[in-house]
Amino acid sequence: MGMFQWNERPAEVLQGGGVIGPDERLPWGQTGLMGIQHVIAMFGSTVLAPILMGFDPNLAVFMSGIGTLIFFLVTGGKVPSYLGSSFAFIGVVIAATAYAGKGANANIGVALGGIIACGAVYAAVGVVVHLVGTGWIERFMPPVVTGAVVAVIGLNLAAIPIKNMAASNFDSWMQALTFVCVALVAVFTRGMVQRLLILVGLILASIAYALFTNGMGLGKPVDLSGVMAAPWFGVPQFHAPVFSAPAMLLIVPVVIILVAENLGHIKAVTAMTGKNLDQYMGRAFIGDGVATMVSGVAGGTGVTTYAENIGVMAATRIYSTAVFLVAALIAVLLGFSPKFGALIQAIPLPVMGGVSIVVFGLIAIAGAKIWVDNRVDFSQNKNLIVAAITLILGTGEFTLKFGDFALGGIGTATFGAIVLYALLNRGR
Repeated sequence: MGMFQWNERPAEVLQGGGVIGPDERLPWGQTGLMGIQHVIAMFGSTVLAPILMGFDPNLAVFMSGIGTLIFFLVTGGKVPSYLGSSFAFIGVVIAATAYAGKGANANIGVALGGIIACGAVYAAVGVVVHLVGTGWIERFMPPVVTGAVVAVIGLNLAAIPIKNMAASNFDSWMQALTFVCVALVAVFTRGMVQRLLILVGLILASIAYALFTNGMGLGKPVDLSGVMAAPWFGVPQFHAPVFSAPAMLLIVPVVIILVAENLGHIKAVTAMTGKNLDQYMGRAFIGDGVATMVSGVAGGTGVTTYAENIGVMAATRIYSTAVFLVAALIAVLLGFSPKFGALIQAIPLPVMGGVSIVVFGLIAIAGAKIWVDNRVDFSQNKNLIVAAITLILGTGEFTLKFGDFALGGIGTATFGAIVLYALLNRGR
């Protein structure tokens, strides 16, 4: 399996600059810093999803680390990805548990049963893909389709920072200051500082935010009282699953969205690294499915490969899976430390919003890069129509309902692109 391949080629392994491939790594000190950057990138969403469902956010962070370690082992350390709380489960979990939207979810058990069932189906899909191979993926997902799907993953998330992370005009200006900080670090610094552009930009913007708010009284001040009050060490709250047929029938179809996301993410990483990861697609699905089952057994959310972390890879050009091993271990430790969780939650929301704008934008551009690198011919109407419709379906959150199950933007865009291309390609 060559699980820890980076130990086999020391000359290539300890790279100081340029593109770092999945099976290469930086020195451990730099790898650790990159791991911290990835943890910060995933943290906001991984904590927000459980809060919206009435789950324990500390447990979700802990299980995201465990899930990423499982994914790392199942894929043999070949696919650079972080597994965080999936937003695809939020709607169906709220429907299955009749959650009121505040505090702990009293009906968490039935949701966990559904999450475990969904993970099992997902892993089964992975086994089929692993056995059958990925030739069918190439046939159904040529570059025009994969480019559109990857772009949509970023565009679909665009409204989150802009609509939900800036409550006032001041907050919007602070988002702008944040993405300018990240941009300046990305372009005008060199070496490791440039590699840590998200982390450094975030720290600079947070300091500026504190000067404007705590110092000049312009907006909501930075509040560190939660950090002071939180204990250094605490065990997350575990919960037992309850298997209920109606809840499972409601939650299992989420597997369609998870497959679409993971497939798009692997295509994005393939495009960025120039290394074809399709052969690991089945393993990636199995790893994600098993991680979702393990998370559900403990009381955590369903997990998925994270677009935020793909954005960080696009910015840093470091695709080393060793970074995700470190990030996963940090997340496991954070799961046992409410104080660290409180510190990350104390980062001003507009600053996180500004960082998100950069990260989601980089994913959208990674999709466009697939078109450019593969010289997709937009003078052909079929390519033009497939790309055009896919982008709007995904960005506008076009939703189709099948009974109680709703297939939202990324799902309709992915399957719409595949079906539309297959239909229009017959005309040849």
